[in-house]
Amino acid sequence: MREAMRQKPERSGRQEAEAGEARRVPCLDEAERPRRATNDTGPGLLLAVLARGNLLRAMKQVRSNGGAAGADGLDIDQTAELLKTRWPVIRDSLLKGTYRPQPVRRVMIPKPGGGERELGIPTVTDRLIQQALLQVLQPILDPSFSSHSYGFRPGRNAHDAVLAAQSFVQSGRRIVVDVDLEKFFDRVDHDTLIDRLRKKIPDAGVIRLVRAYLNAGIADGETVLARTRGTPQGGPLSPLLANLLLDEVDKELERRGHAFCRYADDCNVYVRSKRAGERVMALLRRLYGRLHLTVNEAKSAVASVFGRKFLGYAFWAGPGGVVKRRVADKAIKTFKDRIRELTRRVTGRSLRAVAGRLRVFMLGWKAYFRLAQTPGVWRTLDEWIRHRLRAIQLKQWRRGKTIFRELTALGAKPGVAARVAGNSRCWWRNSGMLLNSVLTIRWADQLGLPRLV
Repeated sequence: MREAMRQKPERSGRQEAEAGEARRVPCLDEAERPRRATNDTGPGLLLAVLARGNLLRAMKQVRSNGGAAGADGLDIDQTAELLKTRWPVIRDSLLKGTYRPQPVRRVMIPKPGGGERELGIPTVTDRLIQQALLQVLQPILDPSFSSHSYGFRPGRNAHDAVLAAQSFVQSGRRIVVDVDLEKFFDRVDHDTLIDRLRKKIPDAGVIRLVRAYLNAGIADGETVLARTRGTPQGGPLSPLLANLLLDEVDKELERRGHAFCRYADDCNVYVRSKRAGERVMALLRRLYGRLHLTVNEAKSAVASVFGRKFLGYAFWAGPGGVVKRRVADKAIKTFKDRIRELTRRVTGRSLRAVAGRLRVFMLGWKAYFRLAQTPGVWRTLDEWIRHRLRAIQLKQWRRGKTIFRELTALGAKPGVAARVAGNSRCWWRNSGMLLNSVLTIRWADQLGLPRLV
């Protein structure tokens, strides 16, 4: 890959710390493109996208993201090998405007609340080019976006959005206009999006390439479906384009002085009365309608903030009227469903292997929901998970004689071991009584099971 991209000598550019859910893009130095103000997007922007240093950074990011092969069936290593000979031809077609992306591979993934979400997986080559585009376009477009937008932006993440929402509720705005867009990524109007992009990026080569990615077909098995609208989730460029399109609504809400948070296509506006909320909902229907987008009436509502969720979190009123954060009921249910899957008593895995799989899931979940201010809920969940592990352990020991022998080996008193062994077939009930004094929290720690609190 490096050999294929030796178009210009490499020089080290300035590096910048990375934070948030969209990576910051280092400034490209003189060897890669002339320094320019971020609003100077002249006709040579495509050359900056295809600069060797920018492409190498893009490939590094594509590798770190991993991901499945696209419609061509080639993984990252196979694509890198292919590009050693193919890249000069691809680069030439990109500069001439004749490059045509391959169709994205359709993948349907289940949604927690039921139904399926469509993902479009581009080929690794197209992910590379999209990432290179992103690294050049994001520093130009992102600074102009609303400060109320938090999704997929450098230095911003879902936690920032939740904290901002909490501050609005604490200020007395107890009614939320909770808007959900109906199949947003599937219904983005290409002409509307390109019109917004052209106003900020007056580079015909870049516009032509983005349009080509929007028009790329969808590979569903052996069939390739044409696409006239939508920007399927799965490509590096889709979140930036979504923010560009929805920024128009953000700016109008800002102009009217509304308190709101938007994360991708989830937007919550916080007001002080139900009547004000109904007016804002009507406004949003009009604004989204201009973009050819539709509000999902079944999932959207004007309601008390304490009965709604935002990015998996919900709010509750603590002592003295202090607004606090908690994990939404739906997220708790999803968590418990996943724990049940990982701790089935018929897995055939060792207890340490089960704990290892739990560890990966629990650490990720804990990192995302670390803002929750409900330690009692964490303790209850911790106890429940350890209870399930003890039940697995009892079933693996199975016979009363084995249970007695193993428990005494762990230091249990003979009387306690005998009573547990006497109920050897009552896996769940037996795991929540005397067994706790033998298979303790320390026992779970030694298995590698993390604690939520």
